[in-house]
Amino acid sequence: MAGYVNTIRDLEAQTYGIGGAYGGNDILKQAGVVQGLHTAHDIADTAASGVTGISTTTGLYNVLYGQKVWSMLNREVNALSMISKRPYTASGWRVLKSRPFGGSGNTLAEAIVNDSDLANSGIGEDAPAADAIGGVPENAGLSTAADGLGSMAPTYAQLFMSPKTVAHQFDFSELAMEMAAIDDGIGDIRAQLREDMGIAHAEAQNMMLLMPLEHYGESTNQSTGRLENIERNYTSLNKIITSRAELLAIDGGVIATDTTTASNNLGKIFGDERFSAASFLDAEVDFGSGYASGDVRSLTLTLLNNMIRNLRIAGGSPKVILTGYDTIQAVADLLQSQERFMDRKEIVPTVNGVRGVKGAEVGFRVATYYDIPLIPCKDMATTGNATTKLSDLLFLDTDHLWLSVMKPTQYFEDGITNGNPFGVGRLGNQALYRTIGEMGCSFFKGQGKITNIQ
Repeated sequence: MAGYVNTIRDLEAQTYGIGGAYGGNDILKQAGVVQGLHTAHDIADTAASGVTGISTTTGLYNVLYGQKVWSMLNREVNALSMISKRPYTASGWRVLKSRPFGGSGNTLAEAIVNDSDLANSGIGEDAPAADAIGGVPENAGLSTAADGLGSMAPTYAQLFMSPKTVAHQFDFSELAMEMAAIDDGIGDIRAQLREDMGIAHAEAQNMMLLMPLEHYGESTNQSTGRLENIERNYTSLNKIITSRAELLAIDGGVIATDTTTASNNLGKIFGDERFSAASFLDAEVDFGSGYASGDVRSLTLTLLNNMIRNLRIAGGSPKVILTGYDTIQAVADLLQSQERFMDRKEIVPTVNGVRGVKGAEVGFRVATYYDIPLIPCKDMATTGNATTKLSDLLFLDTDHLWLSVMKPTQYFEDGITNGNPFGVGRLGNQALYRTIGEMGCSFFKGQGKITNIQ
């Protein structure tokens, strides 16, 4: 509906005068710049409050709005704040994905008998016999399979990531900058736009980290215009924290429309893929029995407790739980019904991720569950087919999950105020925020997710 701010694009249009979606721009002056920041300031605007024309008596009275611009939008960037930031020093990393013996599961696999024809050898077996996991006879012969001293080695994998560039450009005319400093304008329009666009730049990166997993499964056909450029964004936490079982459950039209397998955006990650078989790339994901409309589950404390237990068995140590405000309220209601209450902890986001602080005057207080901070995220996905769903829960071990930054956020501006209107090709200024980086993960099984809840 015209005149309402429903999206960031609407906000930009109303604030910066992009396009003709809004009849006026009262940020500058009540009867002044009425069609954005790039048109004549003396155009009459019948849509402006109390103004029917600049020559009428009503046009002689200008409401003074004040210089401060107040935001009525929730623009928090909690997910981005909670992720640790590391310099981009390598294009990839190596991970240990299988033991030299005993399989690749959370626990060392052993059996009464070996699972191959090499009976009692215990050499390189997925499940060696319990009496062949390293105990050798006296004076054992080297490189003798019968004595359990054959060669063995763990299995490694290589993952890589390409940096992603995130950029937002904006501009303002020379006249707009001058008019904002007089009448009932806001003063330094450049300072105001730098602040608002800086927040928008961070909010966009926050949304990239919380992008719903199923969006990666939309058609990439250019003729449909569907999300063909989604891989230009940072890789979403929802895509990092998934499993082959979940991908199969949402693929083929259940939630995602793309039915190709390992080659599509759903399956690919860090130069590898998850569709072909269960692997070390699988995180701990609890989505129930499926994503059909009748498969949604009620959120219970058992779901939360099982996830935390399974992550710790896998060797993970969840540092933070990201979820929506609705799910945090649901957890509080569950605890209160049992006459238990959530603890609260003071935390502070840092470049190393979230950490607890004691006796400090910075940070903010959040609810905790088993001493793990519950961080609210307004953009958290609600995965599932049910009509009413709660926000997903992401259990993050931020020791092994990070944003690799090649170029930190920088602000660039040039134009007429710098004596260079020819550089931007207009009588005004152009400005740009730019960040280069990408998400990385070195331990998938230590990350968890609960979805499909209500």
